[in-house]
Amino acid sequence: MRAGSFAQLNQDKENTTQVTFHYVEGHTETFTIPMPAQEFQEEVLHLLSQPWLTFHLVDQTVFICTARLVKVEVKPSIPELQGQGIFPNSLRVSTMQRAAAGRLPMST
Repeated sequence: MRAGSFAQLNQDKENTTQVTFHYVEGHTETFTIPMPAQEFQEEVLHLLSQPWLTFHLVDQTVFICTARLVKVEVKPSIPELQGQGIFPNSLRVSTMQRAAAGRLPMST
């Protein structure tokens, strides 16, 4: 690794947004978009209301039908999104956590 390349990697990470699409059929695809999360946040609701999204990759162009999506994950998070149907400070509970809560005796 060249000197300073780690700093460049961190800077590139700050200027990109990772989006994972989960399809009705059960498979997923992840894309890195050359756009800071704050900028992506301003467009995300408008983008998801479009019938098709287009991603130009180095070797191909990918079209995604938004009607076939069941979930979209964005990294880094965009907590600035606010309004009806948006739940701030949420936590994901894993299967192991759910199972453990029902099996471990709770002391009072």
